[in-house]
Amino acid sequence: MSEFDALLTKLLEQKPDLTRSDIENLIAQKKEKIGAGYLTDQGALFLVASDLGLAISEPAKTEIGIKDLYSGAKEVTLQTRVLNVSPKRQFSRKDGSQFLLRNMTVYDNDSSVTVKLWDEKANLPEMADIKPGDLIKIIKAYVKSDLNGEPTINIGSGSSIERATNESKIPSLESRTKDVSEIADGEKNIIVSGTIDGNIGYSEFTNSRGTPGSALRFRMKGKDGRSTRIVIWNKTEADIPKVVPPAAKIRLLGVKARMNQQELEVHGNESTVIDLEADQEVQPVILRVLSIVKNENGQKMILGVNKEKQLLNIVDAADVTAAFGQGDVLECMPSKLYGSNITVDSESFVRKIESDDIPQLGDLRTKIVDIKPDNNYYCIEAIILRPPERRNVQTKSGESITLSEMYVEDDTAQIWVKGWRNQARLLDECSIGEIVTVVGVVAKPGLEGRTELFLTPFSTIKKRN
Repeated sequence: MSEFDALLTKLLEQKPDLTRSDIENLIAQKKEKIGAGYLTDQGALFLVASDLGLAISEPAKTEIGIKDLYSGAKEVTLQTRVLNVSPKRQFSRKDGSQFLLRNMTVYDNDSSVTVKLWDEKANLPEMADIKPGDLIKIIKAYVKSDLNGEPTINIGSGSSIERATNESKIPSLESRTKDVSEIADGEKNIIVSGTIDGNIGYSEFTNSRGTPGSALRFRMKGKDGRSTRIVIWNKTEADIPKVVPPAAKIRLLGVKARMNQQELEVHGNESTVIDLEADQEVQPVILRVLSIVKNENGQKMILGVNKEKQLLNIVDAADVTAAFGQGDVLECMPSKLYGSNITVDSESFVRKIESDDIPQLGDLRTKIVDIKPDNNYYCIEAIILRPPERRNVQTKSGESITLSEMYVEDDTAQIWVKGWRNQARLLDECSIGEIVTVVGVVAKPGLEGRTELFLTPFSTIKKRN
């Protein structure tokens, strides 16, 4: 029952000689006399009751829970806890006018919901101080459906947000946090934790609507040792520190889990909070050069190893490593360091040093039987049992890409070595019976659950003389 109907029922209970139709006629007369632009039906009802010598009062407003929200609800008041807040963004309407929008995700004991702050509400001074975990009260908001038909809370001109200081049973962020190994397909607005597994990649693109976008991509390892793919859309490198050490602890606030080609993935957006353990200052990196190649953009790609036998890759954006060759030991002050991914540019300090503490390539070879599908870099020495075969593979999007593959073995086991696109050419000069050292390949699950090796932009193949 609406608030108006509740008030009308109260009036009829006090004036049983009148019908609903009688009251509606009196409301119409009152609005006509005073002016319809100045009165709502509910406001006119109060005046009609006064004329009749009756007193009616608005029903006491009670706070509701997120699970009770429905599209069309007005003057909604509820207490929630903040999960995340997005930056404000400016958009254009069809008529060319501009408007501001800021999204916020909130939750209570039972559920979570998106809150949209429009125009001047996106610039509320109190929003600058609101952070994840804060307890807030949303007052006189209205509810509409989003594109998926789910209710969203809207903060318009008559709505407000204020901090709540009372005690609450709404769980804290810490109690809602799950290890990434514990999440399930379909969960949304969740908090996941784990450690960075490998590199952090960044890309820019234009979507099908012609709108530019960006994404951070990496993998997160859970307590069970399994690695999960993470994609955070519309985030840039400015959203993460310049130094992220290997296996850094990370927590993501406001993400969802979904299956993609039989692999569970975690996706976030511009509202997602990235809580990352990171160093404040870049520390010098010392490594031995294992391989040097150039990518299709002409950038130098270096694979190296440090004292702890961790394989690292360097992208040289300014050819500051021109004087270095395979086997050299270099010390550098990178401009960025994401796990095992290092970037050097014209501002980076790079020099050659002497060191006997850094492993040689021969110290890093792994027996095939010991290779695990963990997305880590490997170096192997093996004999080619089947010559490379090249073929074109069509993707779901209709793109035709090149795949080259060869079968190799050492004295422990056999394995497939595969190269996609530009990496396929690395296999062109290989022949059956040759003994090769393959540097910088990653191990992943392949067909029928078997482990396979895949060439990377840092890979090299050398034949034994």
